[in-house]
Amino acid sequence: MLTILLQASAENTNVYANFLFIGLIILVFYFFMLRPQQKKAKDQKKFRDELKRGMNVVTIGGLHGRLLSIDDDTVWIEVDKGIKLKFDKIAIAMEPTSRVNANASTEPTT
Repeated sequence: MLTILLQASAENTNVYANFLFIGLIILVFYFFMLRPQQKKAKDQKKFRDELKRGMNVVTIGGLHGRLLSIDDDTVWIEVDKGIKLKFDKIAIAMEPTSRVNANASTEPTT
């Protein structure tokens, strides 16, 4: 009888260990996958909301240009003298100087 009780209690601790392990996996997934993506999306939205006329920007397609005008959900970008293109606001990826600064901070110094 004592043997049966000992086996039953060992199975219960194994179940708790499994739940703990699954919980740890969910936490790791959240902190290494979901949270950084949410932060990046929040930063991009903030950047798009702070767009100003005359800023140099890069589109998600890699087109570099200067903002001429900004509407609610579209922007006009001057690519070269006299060449103006209309884009959706969500197509603006970043400011070229922020990309240069980000690359410079990740490069090792010798």
